[in-house]
Amino acid sequence: MTDHQVLTAEAHAGLRIRRDRGADRGDAVMSCVTVPDEFRQVQAHYPILFRRNIERDEIVAVALFGFEEGENLFLDGAHWDADYVPLAIDIQPFLIGGAPGASGAKQVHVDMASARIAGDGAADEGVRVFDEHGRPSPYLETVAEQLGALDAGWQGAADFFAALRRHDLLEPLTFEITLDTGSTHRLVGFHAVNEDRLRALDGDALGELHRDGHLMPLFMAVASIGKIAALVGRKNRRMADG
Repeated sequence: MTDHQVLTAEAHAGLRIRRDRGADRGDAVMSCVTVPDEFRQVQAHYPILFRRNIERDEIVAVALFGFEEGENLFLDGAHWDADYVPLAIDIQPFLIGGAPGASGAKQVHVDMASARIAGDGAADEGVRVFDEHGRPSPYLETVAEQLGALDAGWQGAADFFAALRRHDLLEPLTFEITLDTGSTHRLVGFHAVNEDRLRALDGDALGELHRDGHLMPLFMAVASIGKIAALVGRKNRRMADG
């Protein structure tokens, strides 16, 4: 259940946000959505895969954290074991939405049902959202920048995904891993960039992708597949540690 509210200094003057990590904070997730604008940062740590909804003609990119629902192999107690946390995770419990009746205007919203809400007046934990004068705290200013970056990324992602469809660059990914324990996990329901089709594109197609800013995110997505082996290593260590 969610409780999305438009964030205001009047309604949320004493609001504090818990910034620690943990399963009880909502971080125990197998993946999260990502956008091409952050592929460079994401690929340094996580495999980038794609989900395709044929009925809705929709593609989304995801950063992969584990191999089964509720598994985040980067989460170690209260510690996230990577230098970069994808924007869709790091902005929680905030999101961006349009103001009612306003064309194109965006407002910061907060999910008051999130486990990250420390509550009004809980001075012993969490980070303040507004200072004592009702001004945005440095934390909120950072979040607003992240929300703006994620929103801009979503706006630009449509053209990127359209290019993937136009050049038929996605293929279903079926990946079976065998752990040191002998158990197997099968990764299904995802797509990845077909490297052979990407290599076979002619100069005009590559020029178009480069001109539109799509070529670099494509290379980042391809490079990120190498992180699957590192993710398997994390899984093996997790299993060995019990």
